[in-house]
Amino acid sequence: MESAWPALALSLKVACWATAITGLLGVGLGYALARGRFVGRDLLDTLLTLPMVLPPTVVGYYLLVLLGRKGVVGQWLADTWGVNLIFTWQGAVVAASVVALPLIVKPARAAFEAVDAQLEDAARVLGLPAMAVFFRVTLPLAWRGILAGILLGFARSLGEFGATLMVAGSIPGRTQTLSVAVYEAVQAGDDGLANTLVLVISAVCVAVLLLANRLAPGHQVHRRGQA
Repeated sequence: MESAWPALALSLKVACWATAITGLLGVGLGYALARGRFVGRDLLDTLLTLPMVLPPTVVGYYLLVLLGRKGVVGQWLADTWGVNLIFTWQGAVVAASVVALPLIVKPARAAFEAVDAQLEDAARVLGLPAMAVFFRVTLPLAWRGILAGILLGFARSLGEFGATLMVAGSIPGRTQTLSVAVYEAVQAGDDGLANTLVLVISAVCVAVLLLANRLAPGHQVHRRGQA
């Protein structure tokens, strides 16, 4: 069990950072897709959905090409800031963020679309600026669906494997997340460690998913119907 703690700690660290990043991006993109009417909206929605359907290793390869020293972003980061994301825990955060983003954008968009636009119009008629309408009317009405999506994104970030392995590798204590540690334990024939790691990550993900299900708007409607 002692050997599982570093991987678990790193996985939680990566998942928390990825969730913070994708939470902000996902809510903004979800609102833009729900309320915006702009050219390329369907294309943007399609691109944001791609990480859900592409194999994780393909997503990881795209990130490797983009963030590598010869990539457009990677070369700029290295030349301008001296930053290298490949084979670092920060690279694992980027990989987890890209894979988890659609799981936050989709619920956020659905939650915003479920908000009655007439309530927002009424707030504007009363003189509230656009920012105040969002934070005082739209967001309070959509927060349950948004939070459920954020929890799903956290669970996905915690269990990310393919893209993380491609971008961050498997350096024990530095980039070896829990899911990567499971793979390494199986490859090494250490069934005891693999079983322990699987139980830990399964327990955490089950707890997160149970909480996400309880926060989902449909769950509340179903409970009121039973009452």
